Amino acid sequence: MTRLPNRRTFIKTASAGVAGATLLGAARGLAAPSNRLTAAVMGVHSRGGVLATSFARAEGCEVTHICDVDERAIARSIPEVTEANGGSVPTGVVDLREVLDNPDVDILVIAAPDHWHAPAAIMALQAGKHVYVEKPCSYNPEEGEMLVRAQKRYDRVVQMGNQQRASVESAQIIDAIRQGIIGRPYYGRAWYANNRGSIGRGQPAEIPSWLNYDLWQGPAPRMPYRDNLIHYNWHWFWHWGTGEICNNGTHEIDICRWALGVDYPIRVTSSGGRHRYDDDWEFYDTQIASFDFEGGKTITWDGRSCNPYPVEGRGRGASIHGEQGTVIMDRDGYTVYDQDNREVWKRSRITGEATLDIRGGGGLTDRHIANMLQVIRDGVPQNSPIDEGHKSTLLCHLGNIAQETGHTLHCDPVNGHILDDEKAMNMWGREYEPGWELNE
Repeated sequence: MTRLPNRRTFIKTASAGVAGATLLGAARGLAAPSNRLTAAVMGVHSRGGVLATSFARAEGCEVTHICDVDERAIARSIPEVTEANGGSVPTGVVDLREVLDNPDVDILVIAAPDHWHAPAAIMALQAGKHVYVEKPCSYNPEEGEMLVRAQKRYDRVVQMGNQQRASVESAQIIDAIRQGIIGRPYYGRAWYANNRGSIGRGQPAEIPSWLNYDLWQGPAPRMPYRDNLIHYNWHWFWHWGTGEICNNGTHEIDICRWALGVDYPIRVTSSGGRHRYDDDWEFYDTQIASFDFEGGKTITWDGRSCNPYPVEGRGRGASIHGEQGTVIMDRDGYTVYDQDNREVWKRSRITGEATLDIRGGGGLTDRHIANMLQVIRDGVPQNSPIDEGHKSTLLCHLGNIAQETGHTLHCDPVNGHILDDEKAMNMWGREYEPGWELNE
């Protein structure tokens, strides 16, 4: 029987891991001027604006281009990035292809809508760029596979924005789980709760003068503009978005998969629906998806977009259950319980994280970006290789497919492909706007 490590042993092991990270960072030192990297950021209205300033703040990196189909977002972002750049003013462009044609750009950062993630990433790889792509890394399973193949073919670094992989605390407790702190782990529960309002019933509308709607749609087949789509509600339309499970579930499901050490499922089910409002929202505000794996392991997703009641006192997080105890974890730390539900150990995020060689601040986004830059420069281990990001994203896509078809999906544990279900496999890929087809 696996025993729980005692508190003294666990503290010693965890502290050694932090010290090792600190010493390793100090040994590498700061990047030399000759190692300066340049980045272009695609989509800066919301999350992309955070990424733009984070890349600009990172040691040895400069954001040289801001790319957005919304001219207002470009105008708003340039002063913020200029300040983070130390006074260097980035160039604003509307068309991504102008950036990709520029040989002086090293990295493309993608925070555009989901239907753009894999196409833009593949285009960037073909142009010789490294890629930081927000989650989910693909709009559908086929695009995820194409992106993984393209990364291998063009041999560039691709990092998905699942930034909890950069958390010292998360890495420590995952290591402790693998060492047996809760015995054999067999079940992971991922959850997210919010209080999103209705998106109403949209109406056809004139395209705003500040928006290049044709480029916003890009690879997606053309649809008329409507007044409840841009900038955020596209998440809830199948034509452009991927729903809450890909929007936020990718993060928490990724943590469960990391902790359990599983890859592709053998069976996927989902139940739920759009329960809270009667509006244009096409995905699900309530979803319980279940993923079974070989070796007797299971992950569930509990997504509630329109009811904010927390789980374990947290609006988002994951619980990992084993034969000898349970771990509750989120971005702020973790708590370990034994089988008698007694607290064994608790750890919150380390204060003063700037000592850990994160090159630009204490946030997980900054750490995740710093890791990518170090991978490019020094070949250090990568937090989130794209083949790992794809596996977590694929689970989310399979949850949506199971929900939409109403089928129990039986999957190949080698690659996650759906077996003997033509209706479900019809959702594996998509049709593209003529002229925007993906070519690996």
